[in-house]
Amino acid sequence: MSKRNSQAAKTAARERLRQERERQAKRDKVKRQIVVACSIVGVLAIAGGIGYAVVQANKPSHWESVADDKVVAPAHTSGKDGTTVTVGKSSAKKTLKIYEDPRCPVCAAFEQTVGSTVDKDVEEGKYKLQFIGGTFLDGDTEKDGKFETGSHGEGSKNAMSALGAALNVSPEAFLDYKAALYSAKWHPSESDDKFKDDDYLIEIADSVPALKGNAKFRDAVEKGTYDAWAVAMSQTFNNNKDGVTGTPSLVMDGKKLTGAGGNAPMTVDEFDKVIDAALKA
Repeated sequence: MSKRNSQAAKTAARERLRQERERQAKRDKVKRQIVVACSIVGVLAIAGGIGYAVVQANKPSHWESVADDKVVAPAHTSGKDGTTVTVGKSSAKKTLKIYEDPRCPVCAAFEQTVGSTVDKDVEEGKYKLQFIGGTFLDGDTEKDGKFETGSHGEGSKNAMSALGAALNVSPEAFLDYKAALYSAKWHPSESDDKFKDDDYLIEIADSVPALKGNAKFRDAVEKGTYDAWAVAMSQTFNNNKDGVTGTPSLVMDGKKLTGAGGNAPMTVDEFDKVIDAALKA
């Protein structure tokens, strides 16, 4: 090979090497740009995810939201937001107020023992029955006149809403459904928030003739038609003027009716004795 050819070959090789270095430099630059872009997207995604999570965390829960909704009151109610629920003959001169929370185990014991006697007395016209429902076992409270949702569940509120759907059918359906909710067969333990499940509430309703297969009742439960009413009823409990703070509580003529130990009478004999005295007073 001549010196001329050898020199040309070296020059060509250097040129190829220079071009390859330029191409590699361009590839490295593009790679760096992609890495930077991906990093920016990743940071934005994380920031966006955090932002979304913060927004979601600060969104009011369903029950917090319905507290500000317009109340749809069930039929057979009166008073502000339909929270006065009175059952019985208009000729009855006195009214027995009964304060209960759907998840309350003592309320369940009271209903299983004394509930049928109350229903019988109401049917006979001894007195009217006024129901005031609380949801404090869900942890719900009242602060500065506003309803505050608790963190212990939602079964009391959901069952209250279903009771509103039953009341909309008829007062009799309401009483029968209330008895079913508190029955030994259907009432869950206090720690089991089973009443938050609409399907379970509907299953219980199928044990009540007036509600079995009742499409209007089912639709109201599933759509939460009376959810805002349930919250309004809970506020009525929270703001009661009878000094009631627990359940079950019985009040007639502004006076608490108590049995042994200052609690609600838990046997039929004790209940009858307390009621007879209150009716004569």
